[in-house]
Amino acid sequence: MTVSWPPSKINSFGIATLSLGNWREHRLEPRLEAAAKSGYQWIDLFDECWAAYLEEHGLPGDQLWEPTSENLQVARKLAGFVKSLGMRIACTQPLRAIEGVKDPAERQAIFELVAKRFPFMRAFDTDLVFMCASIRKDKGVTSDLKTVARDLADLGDMAAAYAKADGGRMLKIGYEGLSWATRNTWSASWEAVRFANRPNVGLIVDAFNILAVEFADPYNVAGHGRVYPTLEESLDVLTGSLASLVSTVPGDRIFFFQCGDAELMNPTTFLPPTDPETPVLLPWSRSHRLYPLEQSRGAYMPVELVAAAVLATGYRGPISLEVFNASLNQPGQSVPAEHASRGLNGLRLLCETAWSLPAFWQSYGERKSAIAQVVQRLQPDEHKHKL
Repeated sequence: MTVSWPPSKINSFGIATLSLGNWREHRLEPRLEAAAKSGYQWIDLFDECWAAYLEEHGLPGDQLWEPTSENLQVARKLAGFVKSLGMRIACTQPLRAIEGVKDPAERQAIFELVAKRFPFMRAFDTDLVFMCASIRKDKGVTSDLKTVARDLADLGDMAAAYAKADGGRMLKIGYEGLSWATRNTWSASWEAVRFANRPNVGLIVDAFNILAVEFADPYNVAGHGRVYPTLEESLDVLTGSLASLVSTVPGDRIFFFQCGDAELMNPTTFLPPTDPETPVLLPWSRSHRLYPLEQSRGAYMPVELVAAAVLATGYRGPISLEVFNASLNQPGQSVPAEHASRGLNGLRLLCETAWSLPAFWQSYGERKSAIAQVVQRLQPDEHKHKL
């Protein structure tokens, strides 16, 4: 597919419910109202937020996917409330530790839990559910490509069968490579999606998770440099990977694009977790993400490169924020509105910055120009001195 650059059409904007405030401190409806007032069109509904909403209605949150008439009625109420604000629920998430289970009985039980979401997807009026690549490493699972692809294909078939039976629009499974999962890159998750070979199984691209693997290192004083010491070299590796994404992943096979930046950490005080069961990137991911290009708050990731690559595939779906930060856990009525506004400003700046980049996936010369432009943004004084 040939895509004009920059794109002629602006993608709509979305935000995850947990990026508007923590469910423990902030009720869901005020968060949604804050998102609508800021101008978002899409909402990613997190499980924790849905469970808390059920509890607000006197229903058990630990039975959030039991398709009782009471639960489904509340789901329809939530969907109606979101629509009354001029927004839509884009997806539910996340499915975790689903693929690669060896024991047939355990696998069947897990798949039945996935199927319980389908009636709720109808009630929410959404067609997409997110599935995170598994982080399990015990002997009960395998990361074998054929096994993972078969599981994705079977899940896609289950969703298609449900849609055929009720006559509604197709339900879709989106697969995302978490940065601490076994399949932790866009290429590894795309490989599984491609081998699954189902039209309703697609790729979820998350800018933070791509950058956390292919660019960033929060325990390095420079924030990158896992392999190469200079920013230019790190960006060269990253843009090579993203150029491959543009050339190999059709835009319509990307089911959703999430983005977030992150804080440059001080490795003398920000130390890796001591618990070997805790993924090394988890503390950074859960407490130090930022909205795109918030450099005044310490953001330093080249998020615009990922955004440009995704848009260059022809992806026309929402650009949505998935940001976790300790500031979202603070009490106070102003938290959702402040974060919603920050997020939308970040999305607008992200699109403007991404569109200004040369088409680095088309030639090495364009790639070097794009790298220079990102370096100029991230290290303006040093770059000027070199010139």
